[in-house]
Amino acid sequence: MSMQTELNTITSTMTELSARITALVEAEGSTMPPEIFAELVEAERTVGALLRRLTRVAGRTL
Repeated sequence: MSMQTELNTITSTMTELSARITALVEAEGSTMPPEIFAELVEAERTVGALLRRLTRVAGRTL
């Protein structure tokens, strides 16, 4: 598997993960204990930052 293919696969997986976390926060956030909600929001931010970084790296390897 080429590096570009691998990066594209990872980026796709991270995009799906990001969407799933966001959906969970939006759908269930109001019913979660505040500490769990805060942790999930932080995870959402972290995954978003990682996704942006992976997208930049993937764009540089073309």
